[in-house]
Amino acid sequence: ESGIHQDGVLKKRTTYEIIDPDDVGFTGEGLVLGKHSGRHAFKERLESLGIRLNDKELDKAFGRFKVLADKKKTVYDEDLISIVEDEFSKVSEVWQLNSLQITSGTNITPTASVKLKSKGKFFASSSSGDGPVDACYKAIDKITKVKGELLDYSIQAVTRGKDALGEVSIKIRAKNQEVAGRGASTDILEASAKAYLNAINRVLSKNQKSTGLTL
Repeated sequence: ESGIHQDGVLKKRTTYEIIDPDDVGFTGEGLVLGKHSGRHAFKERLESLGIRLNDKELDKAFGRFKVLADKKKTVYDEDLISIVEDEFSKVSEVWQLNSLQITSGTNITPTASVKLKSKGKFFASSSSGDGPVDACYKAIDKITKVKGELLDYSIQAVTRGKDALGEVSIKIRAKNQEVAGRGASTDILEASAKAYLNAINRVLSKNQKSTGLTL
């Protein structure tokens, strides 16, 4: 996955590939992306998946890729698709997750400490709950002042391996609205927090559009 090697393969395959893959019926490049992969290899891989981004979008997606690659040894195509979907199918982010710390264990009441960012300012709060996710959501409620009633919660692995990227999908009721939220991370609790914030931001975005208020 060397960045220099991948760049060389992309520019001229025969330099590094002793056997032409086309000769044995293999048409794909088969490049493995990891933390040493460069921007060019990342862009080429996205384009092979039918994903074309402008320079600004590519920089943003590549930044997300590098963060994920530091956590995972291998980044699969499913990871790349999830990154792009997560990054560019967003509602207006009134609130962003800055940090999350969970304390939980046998005979310990789960406690969550959350720090959120909004308009360049940081807000922090802590709460306990019936479980780590409940504690996290209660801490977020304290900051956003939006109390969401959790209607549905599901987890699925969207990539392979022990360090798989997990996606949390939720549905909440808040301010007389039912909205869905989605978040992805190699950490399920972080994915849960992102999904809840995604839903909260949808509520606030809809409220802003219906009232004409600036949040």
